[in-house]
Amino acid sequence: MLASFLRARPVTAAPGRPPILPLARPAAGFTAGIGLVAALAAASMAYGAMAIPLSEVIGAYTRFDGTDAHLVVTTVRMPRTLLAVAVGASLGIAGLLLQMLTRNPLADVEVAGINAGAATAVVLLAVLGGPVSLGVLTATSLAGAAAGGLLVYALAALGRDGPTPLKLTLAGAAVWALGESLTSGLLTAHERALDEVLFWLKGSVAGRELPLFAPLLPWMALGWLVALAVAPALHTLTLGDDVARGLGVPAGAVRLAAGAAVVVLAGTSVAAAGPIGFVGLVAAHLARAAVGLNPRWMVAYSAWIGSATLLAADLAGRFLAMPEELPVGVATALLGAPFFILLGRRAVR
Repeated sequence: MLASFLRARPVTAAPGRPPILPLARPAAGFTAGIGLVAALAAASMAYGAMAIPLSEVIGAYTRFDGTDAHLVVTTVRMPRTLLAVAVGASLGIAGLLLQMLTRNPLADVEVAGINAGAATAVVLLAVLGGPVSLGVLTATSLAGAAAGGLLVYALAALGRDGPTPLKLTLAGAAVWALGESLTSGLLTAHERALDEVLFWLKGSVAGRELPLFAPLLPWMALGWLVALAVAPALHTLTLGDDVARGLGVPAGAVRLAAGAAVVVLAGTSVAAAGPIGFVGLVAAHLARAAVGLNPRWMVAYSAWIGSATLLAADLAGRFLAMPEELPVGVATALLGAPFFILLGRRAVR
């Protein structure tokens, strides 16, 4: 059965780069962003190995007749599109929260070791074998995500300076490498599990049935709401704990809530689609560039930019290696790796 699952108030900070959009009109940009997501979702429903006219996509829901085109739309592409939207939004928000939580502009669920922890835990579950429910799979992914994030923080906290952005990045890279090594070792020693998880490990929204991931959507939505709630206070913490204490912000509770939201968003995303990196990194920086230091709008923008990024990457993956498909995790890596390198170069200047 496992195989089926695996297929407060904002405070103005120091002046920085001005936002692309005027702060008085973030709602207009958000509306345009939702329109872009809708357009990409329509393209996702229409294009692939079988091109389906948009009229037939609509007809699949208004006058379903059981033809191949209608079946492809309703049973294959609609779940794939919905999953890309939900996972993209979750990863975008998780990346933003991580960057605010760690004060590290390079933070992402991939870089922070959270994806590696979740993926290693799920691979271990696959190696152990036996019937597994969605609840067990999700709990395993969440536990692995939490363990990966805590290990990164513990390693970065060693030494006198504490968890600096550079140490967090290096610790994340070390935990990612450790997770990759453990995963490879487990799959090499247990070839039976290899076929079951290999495609999943690359990150994919293809082949997922709606009943299998629908129970995860409320948990993702809960993570989105927590992010919106804690964003202003978390932004205040980026100004320093002394400033936050002076403003009455409960630093420990805010960090705990934000960390829990990151684990839930990343863990459910990995359980549903496998480890997908760099979406949060890209979404958070583009959101910040668009609306500046407006915490709740940054969350909202990170959500739609994450969804749009994952939809676009999934569409690109369908055509880059035709007649085969690239897993969406590979496509996001092709996009995100140069972005990460560019940010790294800017950070050390």
